[in-house]
Amino acid sequence: MANQHRNKLRGVRGVDDELWDDFGDAVTRADSDRSAELRRFMEWYVRRPDAEHPRRPAAPEPSDDTA
Repeated sequence: MANQHRNKLRGVRGVDDELWDDFGDAVTRADSDRSAELRRFMEWYVRRPDAEHPRRPAAPEPSDDTA
């Protein structure tokens, strides 16, 4: 069917909006997306063969909001 996802849609519960947004910003800086990084972590966590621990992106540059 045209409007069906290829994979089951999985929700993440217990994650507040600020954490979700910060995670989205971080994966964007790493040129990735939330799904890819969560999947990478899960594969590493359950010790899938050849799975590597995800790397954290560089910290964001501090903003100069004092102007």
